[in-house]
Amino acid sequence: MIVGKLSILSTMTGRNAKAAINLTTSVSKYSTAASMANPRLAGKVAIVTASTDGIGFGIARRLLREGASVVVSSRKQKNVDEAVKALQTEGLKSVTGIVCHVGKKDDRSKLFEEAKKKFGGLDILISNAAANPTVGPVLDCEEDAWDKIFDINVKSAYLLSQEALPLLRKRGGGSIVYVASIAGLQPFPLLGAYSVSKTALLGLTKAAAQTLASENIRVNCLAPGVIKTKFAQAITEPETSRDVALQSIPMQRFGTPDEMGGVVAFLCSDDAAYITGETIVASGGMQSRL
Repeated sequence: MIVGKLSILSTMTGRNAKAAINLTTSVSKYSTAASMANPRLAGKVAIVTASTDGIGFGIARRLLREGASVVVSSRKQKNVDEAVKALQTEGLKSVTGIVCHVGKKDDRSKLFEEAKKKFGGLDILISNAAANPTVGPVLDCEEDAWDKIFDINVKSAYLLSQEALPLLRKRGGGSIVYVASIAGLQPFPLLGAYSVSKTALLGLTKAAAQTLASENIRVNCLAPGVIKTKFAQAITEPETSRDVALQSIPMQRFGTPDEMGGVVAFLCSDDAAYITGETIVASGGMQSRL
């Protein structure tokens, strides 16, 4: 029945659809100009995992625009080189990159060493890396796939946080942000195990925030909705799935990586100084909880 319906977006008049696009573009340009004119993160050093594309790249770019120095990372050197070059071409010079498979201890160690060597320490950790090697209901997930999902999505986030603590404590505080998903609050039937792993990140956020609050280390979480990335292409590009998805999004459009970067920059800034242990859902109004 839902598949048979046209999306609200597809029934908008050409004028209204164009107006919605123009509004989104204008807001994005204003946000970018404002962040560069008033950098909230000047002097801060950030690590962003899985940051050469998609949401991670959007976060890295926004942190740089807000004045932070950023270490980007990916599993492939080619992707790291291309991301660093793209950012530097935009005039964002305080960036370096390194290969890092978050499931490998040696790679994680090198990631933190890079932050110390290039920028002198660490103030912000953004754990964005995730894997989803299987599609289907949660109880249909094979053991090997389950182990990989939880090893990358949950265990690596925990270990990165643990390994970042000495550097954050040396600075007298800092910020950790986990990138989860709206699926962690409202599971996607065909992303069963992935959804559960993202729910685990919500719990890790709460538990770590309580433990670290007295040390001036804040821990928060971003739960994106459907964002236009390679990961979400199966939803955002085919016409049928796109129309069905848009029906569940009151704003009638998909999110962008730059918009996710804006949320994370806020969470890492002094504007969020009294916020810890929270999950911000950025989903265009998709229902996720009361």
